[in-house]
Amino acid sequence: MDKNEVLTQLRAAKAAHINWVQKAKMLIGGFKIDENAIPINSTECKFGKWFYSDAQKLNALQNNPMECMTNVEQLHFKLHDIYMHIFKIYYQIEKQGFFSKLFGSKKKISDTEKEIAEKYFSEMEDISRQLIEEINRMERRIIAVQESEMEKIG
Repeated sequence: MDKNEVLTQLRAAKAAHINWVQKAKMLIGGFKIDENAIPINSTECKFGKWFYSDAQKLNALQNNPMECMTNVEQLHFKLHDIYMHIFKIYYQIEKQGFFSKLFGSKKKISDTEKEIAEKYFSEMEDISRQLIEEINRMERRIIAVQESEMEKIG
């Protein structure tokens, strides 16, 4: 894997993360978002899929300390943990009547629930900024790596 390929994957994963956060924002903003469009599990989102596959090869680089990967992983877990609370507010299954089940009905969100979701989202944004800082740090380290060092990650 050459440096450009690694950087392309890293940047695509970062963009996927930003997109995931934006979908959560849209959900809270009142847009109808399919519950599967914002994966709850940290290994099922596009960023998580990259992080637990190709990104693990970055551990072989001398200038990419485990601390960076650990920070990214912890921040990513936190994001998904917080999103779980938002998910429960918007997608929690309520007891519905026969016709509601048949024709579908969107869960009614109270003002209080929306306020709670907004607080969770604010926390998500803070953690997302930290995660993006860590991703940017990884990117700078990869840019600084000699091409010969990149051969280690295959």
